[in-house]
Amino acid sequence: MMRSASNQRQPTAIGFTAILMWATLALLTKFSGTVPPFQLTAMSFTIAFLIGIVTWIHDGNNPINHLKLPKAVWELGITGLFGYHFFYFMALRNAPVVEASLIAYLWPLLIVLFSALLPGEQLRWFHVLGAIAGFTGAALLITKGQSLTFDARYTVGYLAAFICALIWSLYSVLSRRFGAIPTHAVGGFCGATAILAWLCHFGFESTVLPSGWEWVAIFCLGLGPVGLAFFT
Repeated sequence: MMRSASNQRQPTAIGFTAILMWATLALLTKFSGTVPPFQLTAMSFTIAFLIGIVTWIHDGNNPINHLKLPKAVWELGITGLFGYHFFYFMALRNAPVVEASLIAYLWPLLIVLFSALLPGEQLRWFHVLGAIAGFTGAALLITKGQSLTFDARYTVGYLAAFICALIWSLYSVLSRRFGAIPTHAVGGFCGATAILAWLCHFGFESTVLPSGWEWVAIFCLGLGPVGLAFFT
């Protein structure tokens, strides 16, 4: 049964606030300084988890109830949040910010393609045309409009950025399988992501202590694009 236009306006408006917050992700990541990817993921998702706790308390139910989720839901949530942000932060540490961000933001295009394969959806010619245009734009970006070569110095960053796009698009589309799972469950995903990121950080990275405005940028990351955006 088709939703009416009025029933679609509210979720569309809520989704738009997430886009506004995600638009600050690259800027805040750049301002976070030289904090390594696992550490930055851990710090920002710790803040996001605190937001989750606040929503649980406001909800009035036992917080444990929000953690009683099917295994598949946990796997999808943690893979989506942890995987995307680790590779995103890695991309911005290893490639120019603008180029890495635009490659990573191929995920809306991939969502259109992947969602067209869901039950009740249909892949149309304009979906394919849009995909071709999007990938062509990404190719022109990393080759700087020249021959089909790119700056090998940024290979790791470009690859990480594309993995970002792939992970987030698959996470978004597969989440439709679990539409009945309440939004508050995201708090649990953020907490698990933070724990996993801290373990990886202490195991593979050297800690870099932020200074000055870098602390502000990291706090804003956890509050907005890595925090409230997931709940909206």
